[in-house]
Amino acid sequence: MRKLRFATLTAALALGAGMVSAHDIKVGVSVGEHAEIMEKVAETARDRGLNIEIIEFTDYVIPNQALNDGDLDANSFQHQPYLDNQIADRGFDLVTVAKTITTPMGIYSDKLESLDDLPEGARVAIPNDPTNGGRALLLLQAKGLLTLGEDVGLTPNPLDIAGNPKGLDFLELDAAQLPRTLADADIAIINTNYALDAGLNPQEDSIAMEDADSPYANIIVVRQQDQDAEWVPDLIEAYHDPAIKAFIEERYQGAVIPAF
Repeated sequence: MRKLRFATLTAALALGAGMVSAHDIKVGVSVGEHAEIMEKVAETARDRGLNIEIIEFTDYVIPNQALNDGDLDANSFQHQPYLDNQIADRGFDLVTVAKTITTPMGIYSDKLESLDDLPEGARVAIPNDPTNGGRALLLLQAKGLLTLGEDVGLTPNPLDIAGNPKGLDFLELDAAQLPRTLADADIAIINTNYALDAGLNPQEDSIAMEDADSPYANIIVVRQQDQDAEWVPDLIEAYHDPAIKAFIEERYQGAVIPAF
């Protein structure tokens, strides 16, 4: 009877002290701002009883495969069009549970000060994956450098180009490698995380940027079977904490924008 009373008292004291059951999860992120922000999220998550182990990746292909295989519990590195394409191509059983940030794609050059200076037959480096490559082409169309065919959606490719008045020559490469092309290409269209990782300041070094109404908000993704797991709301609340929003706004000065 004494042992039972002691156990009951211990449980009552734990509840009174606001103790919560701990969960340990692994979250995959790409290098750069996603990793930096998740480090801060891990700090706010501890107060919610959530311990986050951060796994960094240097490409866009492996994190979804690792999540689908159960090597991760969640990932935070991609936008919805990219996830949709991965699910269609690979049959992943993954779902979005929250939005995180928007990282406007930028056009960079070591040779030009303005897109007005782009020469005939210029070499243009773009990502080689369907969604980010399509995003780059849509950006070029928005800047008046080419025209895409009708009904291309968010994933056009160079074969969908209907008008190319400058005869642009496209070089398709892995997104992480694009900063290295600046010595050779006339322009490179680079995702913000890889630009930051290469020491580029999107606000100062780009010669053009996506508009703020881009549909490419980044997301937190989990397996279908985990979308109602007890730790998922804690992860979302930790990311959407006002302290995280303040960190993003101060750290990136508009190069990365909270999408929550």
